[in-house]
Amino acid sequence: MDAFNPIPAPWTKDAIHGLEFCCPNCKAAPEKAQRVWINRRSPIVSEDYRRQWQEFYQCECGQSWWAWSGSRPPSELKESGDIAEDN
Repeated sequence: MDAFNPIPAPWTKDAIHGLEFCCPNCKAAPEKAQRVWINRRSPIVSEDYRRQWQEFYQCECGQSWWAWSGSRPPSELKESGDIAEDN
């Protein structure tokens, strides 16, 4: 499954909102997901004018869930300075 495919996968149909940016069923991190799909067709715009997308995950426990991209916690890589910042 291509995460950027414009057509949603069938497993996204029954996804529930993961308010804590983890699986609502078993609390697994998104990195543990078996499948990922990003809904890039319907972004929302936040108060600071940044686009956010729905990110869908199918957890290894079988639960499908989604969260807004803007709710994603900061990356450990960015905090440690291991990646270059955009200029």
